[in-house]
Amino acid sequence: MRSNSRTTAAFIAPAFIFFTLFIIVPTASSVYYSFTSWDGINPYIRFVGLANFKEIFTSARFGNALKNTVLITIFISALENALALGLALLVDNVSRARNFFRAIFYVPVILSGIVSGFIWKIMFNYNFGPINQALQSLGLSALKRDWLGSPAFALASVGVVLIWKGAGYYMVIYLASLQGVPQEVVEASTIDGASSLQRFLRITLPLISGAFTINFTLSLINGLKVFDQVAVMTDGGPGFATETIVYLLYKVGFSEGRQGFGTAVGLVLLFIIMILNWIQQKFLKSREVQL
Repeated sequence: MRSNSRTTAAFIAPAFIFFTLFIIVPTASSVYYSFTSWDGINPYIRFVGLANFKEIFTSARFGNALKNTVLITIFISALENALALGLALLVDNVSRARNFFRAIFYVPVILSGIVSGFIWKIMFNYNFGPINQALQSLGLSALKRDWLGSPAFALASVGVVLIWKGAGYYMVIYLASLQGVPQEVVEASTIDGASSLQRFLRITLPLISGAFTINFTLSLINGLKVFDQVAVMTDGGPGFATETIVYLLYKVGFSEGRQGFGTAVGLVLLFIIMILNWIQQKFLKSREVQL
């Protein structure tokens, strides 16, 4: 027994050491630094108590970042899942080249956030971007916009990029769930005279509700931690129109030398994600249908 215990400990030790060094220690140090005014470089660390958290909840800049984060999260969670479900239904119902369409729709997922941001920054360019060029060619010059330079359109433009990049990933999850719907149930409803819309609303949607839980949870988390595309496309601008909580954390922590405040912002974001995820899980889980 003692030999087995030692063998077990030897196998567990590397993972435990790795988890301690890269998860537990950084988390504990982050909690500590959130109560300081450390700049990230100076060896002198001054303890300030709850001052950072007080500033967070009274700061107009954090309030703006929270608003932007909530808006973009709602925007991409709704439209990304709607698009992903539409693509999954399309791929599931095609009789030829199913793998081809699946691969084409999944390609944006493979691209990094930085690369996709650069691609769409060119696409949205006012002077030579393909979007404005296409509008001009179609005689719709009045619709040309400075998509990334206008506070009214910049956040939505970033959201479009996030939807384009993430929809293929969620499509795969919906597609796997659709292929698990029992065909005998669908066939029985067809015999009973149910229309295509009725079969979709009364049978398909309830039976893939588990995929909704997974995808909305993932899109919620991804929306709350948007960073790459904002950094590349707008740098949080124009002004602070596209500054999200994670980008605020980056700017104050690294550009402005306020690591303590930035760490406090990160902890607040962690609690926001945990609370919203718990609420969403409770809401969606109660609506899942068990086969």
